[in-house]
Parts: sequence; structure tokens; C-alpha cells
Amino acid sequence: MTTVTQMKCACDSCLCIVDTSKAVEKEGHYYCSEACANGHPEGSGCGHTGCTCHS
Repeated sequence: MTTVTQMKCACDSCLCIVDTSKAVEKEGHYYCSEACANGHPEGSGCGHTGCTCHS
């Protein structure tokens, strides 16, 4: 059986691929940053180069 260690950030508009061992886990979903995990409360993106997510 293959264990998935990388997956897309659970934030819909985010393009980041996250390593599940380093990701921010919230409610069973994996996010690349606290901003994504918290739903971008300040409207800010995740801060990763080339990614423009904010919601």
C-alpha cells in the first residue's frame, strides 16, 4: 500500500502542494499555512511565491 505524503492544500484557491507530515492539519484537512487553515481571516494569502490564494 502506498502512503500519500503530498497533496494539494485544502484551500480551494490555493495552488500549494503540502507534505502531510509538515502541513497544518485542521478538521481532517491539510493546509500549507495557518492563513489557509483559518480561512484567511485577514484576507491575506499564504505568502508562498506564485500563489495568490486569499479565501
